[in-house]
Amino acid sequence: MKKILLLISVLAILVLIGCQPKPVKTIENLKAGIIGETTASAKYKAFADKAREEGLDTIAKLFDAASQAEAIHAANHNKVLEEQGEKIEKFTPEFEVKTTAENLQAAIDGESYEIATMYPEFITTAKAENIEKAVKSFTWAIDTERKHEEFYSKALEVLNQNKENTLSFEYVVCPVCGNTYEKATMDLNCAFCQTSSDKYIVI
Repeated sequence: MKKILLLISVLAILVLIGCQPKPVKTIENLKAGIIGETTASAKYKAFADKAREEGLDTIAKLFDAASQAEAIHAANHNKVLEEQGEKIEKFTPEFEVKTTAENLQAAIDGESYEIATMYPEFITTAKAENIEKAVKSFTWAIDTERKHEEFYSKALEVLNQNKENTLSFEYVVCPVCGNTYEKATMDLNCAFCQTSSDKYIVI
């Protein structure tokens, strides 16, 4: 009798697991995040090329570093999406390239939206749908975007003062979470995911 009751209990648990609702909104948000981060990566690469055309090598380096970080965020989101049994549809990133000053402002605007609106909403939904890996991926992204916004704001300020040569010329990016540092001020272990600095990507 005990064995039968145990078997019934196990079956009941399996049925409940099988009946768990799919995290529909988080899946949508992961796809939106992948599109946004992939687009940002391509856009910042193009912005870096434009900065070099204008002789702004320090700002080009910043865009290179941010491009690498955004690609890592997209990959992280995609991994969580695939674990949910979903795939992202093919898409083509769309963006405009203007002057470096305008590109910096566009980057600031984009990061501000992600920090203030997009990722907070994504994180809240992922928590409600109990998708902890999505919470982690979104949190790593928003924490990095805060740093990017600061870097871009500083770069635009010094560009307007014709002092862009005072900016850092070397950056490092954590390959796990995308955290971005000026090389001179990097942590020995990533502040977000504790990855060792010997694994950082040097830009």
